[in-house]
Amino acid sequence: MSDTKVPYFHVDAFTARALSGNQAAVMLLEAWPEDATLQAIGAENMFAETAFLVPDHTGAADFELRWFTPAVEVAMCGHATLASGHVVLGQDPMRGRVTFATRKAGILEVARDGDRYVLSLPVVPTAPGSFDAAIPMLGAPIPNEVWRCDGYNLFVYPSAADVEALTPDFKALLQFGDDQFIATAPAAGHASGADVVSRVFVPGGGIDEDAATGSAHAALTPMWAQKLGRDAFAAHQASARGADFACRLEGDRALLGGDCVTVVEGLFRLP
Repeated sequence: MSDTKVPYFHVDAFTARALSGNQAAVMLLEAWPEDATLQAIGAENMFAETAFLVPDHTGAADFELRWFTPAVEVAMCGHATLASGHVVLGQDPMRGRVTFATRKAGILEVARDGDRYVLSLPVVPTAPGSFDAAIPMLGAPIPNEVWRCDGYNLFVYPSAADVEALTPDFKALLQFGDDQFIATAPAAGHASGADVVSRVFVPGGGIDEDAATGSAHAALTPMWAQKLGRDAFAAHQASARGADFACRLEGDRALLGGDCVTVVEGLFRLP
């Protein structure tokens, strides 16, 4: 067993209650190990995402940040970035914000907003399209609209009940790689009190149904802002664990407000 011990945090993100929202492991490294080691740790943790942070000595940001599911490295992950901000800001109560340099999503920021945090992500600008091959694999009913862009597939249903009733064929969806399949609907009368609801399926990324997906809300925010005719709204991800987002469109950024709860804190022994 290696003597290299790495600070390790298990954080539930986009929730104010432990054991809900989405789980993320956050690990603070001094330098990057081999990619195969990072992927093996992601598989060992078996969370939707493990976030790895290394100090950024270039001056572009405070930390470099990468994310791994149990199966793949991803281009952008919202909930594990919020969790990373929670960890860093939690270690310095006087600090108001932290920035992360990523390999494919640019510079991301997590800032304090009272007792919660705001995550800034680049928007994913989807547009109306079609994806007839995937619709039957999501289960009944049929969506009213499909919006798409670069691996983000939004299926707009008439009601929250329709979204909650979906029973996707995850094995069939594997043929589309690590695309996100995002089912969403207006949430009038929903118990969450949100304006919109969603569920997110990413079987090709090793996550049949994600519990709370910040990157999906980078696509949902501009679409729903257009549909609702306003730049801010509340969103609920209707997974089994449940998650809540305060969404705001600000130029080409999706600002996602949410809470985090640290569940486990300790040391991880690097192999």
